[in-house]
Amino acid sequence: MKVNSGRGRKVCLVVTGVVIAIVLLIVILAMTVFKAKHPVNTVDSLRLQDLKVSLDIARLSVDLNVTLDVDVSVKNPNKVGFKYSDSSAQLNYRGQQVGEVPIPAGEISSDETKGFNLTLTIMADRLLSNSQVYSDVISGSLPLSTFVRMSGKVSILGFIKVHVVSSTTCDFAVNLSNRTVGHQECQYKTKL
Repeated sequence: MKVNSGRGRKVCLVVTGVVIAIVLLIVILAMTVFKAKHPVNTVDSLRLQDLKVSLDIARLSVDLNVTLDVDVSVKNPNKVGFKYSDSSAQLNYRGQQVGEVPIPAGEISSDETKGFNLTLTIMADRLLSNSQVYSDVISGSLPLSTFVRMSGKVSILGFIKVHVVSSTTCDFAVNLSNRTVGHQECQYKTKL
């Protein structure tokens, strides 16, 4: 009986050692190779698609409708794919939301950059109500910012699912003379 007891103890120690080694390996991989990194959102281009201006004499107001084509790319620098739910992108002028467009749910593979072509109709009444818009138009540069928030899940090794919320705010200026996007400065936040 003592022989089996000693053999059972050895088997138990070996199994425990293997389990500890696997757990350590998973922890090391999770802290290094699979460590979550910020998805990088970039406004690649911004084009004026439609501009309609009309004067409503009865109400003494100006009606303005502006539609923009915005190309946004999202790079997933992680070593695992990111499956995200329905999201949205907002366009802000001096802290006030002037446009919003939905981003349908999807998936971005590891190290993939996915492009989105978004059509955004600006809430012109909000834009025109800001007294600074006239001085910005005269200067030829319109300061804007985008806010993109994506939430979803990352699957590590096929069975560990981690909920991720990533948000990006990018400040940039649109050169009104040639309708191009100037220097972008972005801030990223990721919550696990």
